[in-house]
Amino acid sequence: MLNVKRFFTAIIGLAFAAALISPAATATPSRIKDIVSIEGVRENQLIGYGLVVGLNGTGDTLRNAPYTEQSLTAMLERLGVNAKGTTMRPENVAAVMVTATLPAFARQGTRIDIAVSSMGDAEDLLGGTLIATPLMGADGEVYAVGQGSVATAGFAAAGEGASVVKGVPTNGRIANGAIVEREISFELSDLNNMRLSLHNPDLTTARRIAEVINNNQKINIARSTDPATVLISRPIGYRRALVELLTDIESLTVVPDQKAKVVIDERTGVIVMGTDVRINSVAVSLASLIISVEEEPQVSQPGAFAPQGAETQQVQRTAVDVQEETTQLTILPPTVTLQELVDGLIALKIEGRDMITILQALKAAGAIQAELQVM
Repeated sequence: MLNVKRFFTAIIGLAFAAALISPAATATPSRIKDIVSIEGVRENQLIGYGLVVGLNGTGDTLRNAPYTEQSLTAMLERLGVNAKGTTMRPENVAAVMVTATLPAFARQGTRIDIAVSSMGDAEDLLGGTLIATPLMGADGEVYAVGQGSVATAGFAAAGEGASVVKGVPTNGRIANGAIVEREISFELSDLNNMRLSLHNPDLTTARRIAEVINNNQKINIARSTDPATVLISRPIGYRRALVELLTDIESLTVVPDQKAKVVIDERTGVIVMGTDVRINSVAVSLASLIISVEEEPQVSQPGAFAPQGAETQQVQRTAVDVQEETTQLTILPPTVTLQELVDGLIALKIEGRDMITILQALKAAGAIQAELQVM
């Protein structure tokens, strides 16, 4: 049976992946440290190119990955081994990209985790060892050096007629595999002004943060400059360290505000809607077109006086039935609450993926008072 739903006009809906949150619930205060980032306190991405050795015949095929052979030759020359002009066919070496995240205020000698990913046609990095690899930042400077045994979360096994692969055996990690060699010069205590960047920019939230800070310090030291930034100035005559001021500020609580927004994930059919979403007065009608196709094969046998050579044959008989069902036209009042929308959708038995078409049509018609974001 084939079901085709046609929507002429519709209402807005909501589908949750896990649980439904009641719109009557009040907003929960959040700590400032959880909704903002401090200017200069940030992580940095590092990247490097290296070799993993010691693989059990699962490394790169040098014929298909010439850069692996070139890197191996260069490494041997640095170690005093003349490998130029020789033909190498090792199967236990793999070229890899090494990535890491340098935390804020990481000092020399600090160890950080690194990720190792194969570049060539290596089958598995299990049991391999990463040779000392410089890790560079976006400015081209080396900030850490990585080395160590690679741990993979997957495995691969193959036989003559079958193979099994679990996870991704060509990706691995080395816990505490890199040592920080260069520090990023940034002294938080030297700043006279600092900026708080909101994770979710909003004018109302930025203003509330500035007001909470000023009320706590009994002096106007904070002001919102835009929806994403709150500027804090060191108070005149403030003798304590700026870090102590930040410690007092980040523990304060604020009720974040947010715009009415509907987020749609077309890949999974999930729709998430905020409690402030409203729609205009709208008429609703739903029609369902049901097409039933039934195949009933029948056997045709030759009659008693059939000509010689007649054979029994199978004949297809197809029955097609079309039914169209319509629902009564319903008018929803304006400023419908979220709970009323959910109740209406449950009554109409609208599926999550069908709501996506409804929401996009309502947004195009200007009937929905919210921002529609399609992922």
